[in-house]
Amino acid sequence: MNQPLCYTIGKITLEKMACIHSKMKDDTATPEDRILGTLLEEITALAKNRISVASNETEFSKGGDVWVERTQGHFPHIRLHGGALEDDPLV
Repeated sequence: MNQPLCYTIGKITLEKMACIHSKMKDDTATPEDRILGTLLEEITALAKNRISVASNETEFSKGGDVWVERTQGHFPHIRLHGGALEDDPLV
């Protein structure tokens, strides 16, 4: 995907999630709204984790400390949200 498309998808996702949160706060959200809100929250969490992984890998490559779990078999790895695209070291 190209960058403008990814940016636009992300922007719309955050806007829709904010709209659903507002409906939830006002107690007007439908069951479908709540399901969609949960999905959008998960997508947002995964995106934030991928950004964190990229930032940490940049810092790691400079010799800095990083917070991601690092074991010999999994490099890098974030549990629960699966933020890393793969478990292999960046080359």
